Amino acid sequence: MQTERIRQTLTSPLTLDQLQSLQNQGWKAVAVEWEREMPQPQDQVSKEIEEPPFGLRVGDDCLTLQQDPEETETLATIMELIIQDGPYSSIAQELNRRGYLTRRGTKWSPVSVFEMLPRLIEAGPKILSSQEWHHRRQQSLQRRQRQPM
Repeated sequence: MQTERIRQTLTSPLTLDQLQSLQNQGWKAVAVEWEREMPQPQDQVSKEIEEPPFGLRVGDDCLTLQQDPEETETLATIMELIIQDGPYSSIAQELNRRGYLTRRGTKWSPVSVFEMLPRLIEAGPKILSSQEWHHRRQQSLQRRQRQPM
């Protein structure tokens, strides 16, 4: 004996009359699928909110981004240490020695330093053209000149 199947998408609630009519035509229910709207869990909502890039924070007006002085200083220090051609592990150690923390309030690791590279590329031109950077660069050169070879 051959079996015929149909799949029906309901556009309104199923009534007893509709069920009776289908049964009278020889149909029998073989499966039922239910769905409902669910509120989104709180942890998923917070994941969708994008944080401002490192070095910036949401302004008091909640509409603009402002420079975060502590994070900007951290970025400049990371850039300075990268220019000195140190490995990420040494950079992380130096950041921790100087008391810098990640945005999460944790110590720096080689991975967290590496994860800052895209942000450094983005923020680099502004950092490199600042007076602060020029001053840092001069101090760094003076330190190198004083060091014995």
